[in-house]
Amino acid sequence: MSAAPIRLGVLGLGRAFTLMLPTFLNDRRVQLVAAFDPRASACAQFEQTFGGIARGSPEALCADPQVEWIYIATPHQMHAEHVALAARHGKGVLVEKPMAITLDDCTRMIEACERANVPLIIGHSHSFNAPVLLARRLIDAGDFGQVRLVHAMQYTDFLYRPRRPEELDTARGGGVVFSQAAHQIDIVRLLAGGLTTHVRASTGAWDPSRPTEGAFSALLNFANGAFASVTYNGYGFYDTDVLMDGMGELGLPKDPGAHHHTRARLAAVADEAQEAAMKAERNFGGSLFVPPAPRVPDAAQHFGPVLVSCERGDLRLTPRGVEVIDAQGRRFVDADIAPVPRAEVIDELWSVAREGAQPLHGGAWSRATLEVCLAILASGRQAVDIMPTLQVAVRPPLTSDA
Repeated sequence: MSAAPIRLGVLGLGRAFTLMLPTFLNDRRVQLVAAFDPRASACAQFEQTFGGIARGSPEALCADPQVEWIYIATPHQMHAEHVALAARHGKGVLVEKPMAITLDDCTRMIEACERANVPLIIGHSHSFNAPVLLARRLIDAGDFGQVRLVHAMQYTDFLYRPRRPEELDTARGGGVVFSQAAHQIDIVRLLAGGLTTHVRASTGAWDPSRPTEGAFSALLNFANGAFASVTYNGYGFYDTDVLMDGMGELGLPKDPGAHHHTRARLAAVADEAQEAAMKAERNFGGSLFVPPAPRVPDAAQHFGPVLVSCERGDLRLTPRGVEVIDAQGRRFVDADIAPVPRAEVIDELWSVAREGAQPLHGGAWSRATLEVCLAILASGRQAVDIMPTLQVAVRPPLTSDA
């Protein structure tokens, strides 16, 4: 690595940061130099772990001259405010998904970065995963013809993991459509070309004690004639990880009883205040926080079964690569599994920050993903087709280091 590491400031040390922690601890291309979080314990843990400085406010963090880029991992509804703040201070911005919870906020984020002439990347979504990018490169190579159908399915325990009250309120960005469809829609848009023309969906909110969407199914049509079906169920019974070689979403072996344990833990919680406290204490700096253990990088992260049907073959995404089924039979194309989890996010950050590339997961792309997510909610309420108007095409072709 010839160039200096990217000096990151972290705004928000909660769950999203906790999931990125193995990346930040092990990828030498980034150096965490400062952070802000309202929890004093998280700030103290940051200084101890990274040797950086805990700043007293978001403004102080963004004004820090040692910080080049701001990683924004605050709650969804705060993203627009924090992107604008970072941009005013001339910092590049890496924002957790979903980009925001309204299209107007997305547009404000894009415009703020354009005015300040600073880059904007939205991630992590699972469309960064190595097998997804490999499948896109196989499609771009042309051997399989046009994509005709993408099927994506994921069954998790999402709704019964510890939640803050707003995470169970759709109006405040809660539920599986904002937090989880952002992954699936990014994946299928990347594989099917990006330009969604019609969305028809049904959503499910089946537990009055968790009053938000816990499931959805949607049919997406694309400008190139492809279509996609996406299904998500976060009610914590069946687990589609059994179809992914027993690997969990983070690319590690999964306990087959994980969903049962999630529901059992929640049943022991007395009220929403205790539940919110439990979530906070599991995160970085909390009393229940467990530092990530070293892992053997034999599998990539994933977001459930994905099958791409092309004119001349089918591509099945797995945690280790892509199974190809075509007229020649079956064969397997191994993905390049990085030694650091979510290194693909840093690949894109590095290419933008140090090589001047345009981001694959830029503002316009990620606003289009949110537009489809909002269309799923609207179609579920109204039982009609919704026609997005702010879609953008995937940037072809993807190179091996995209």
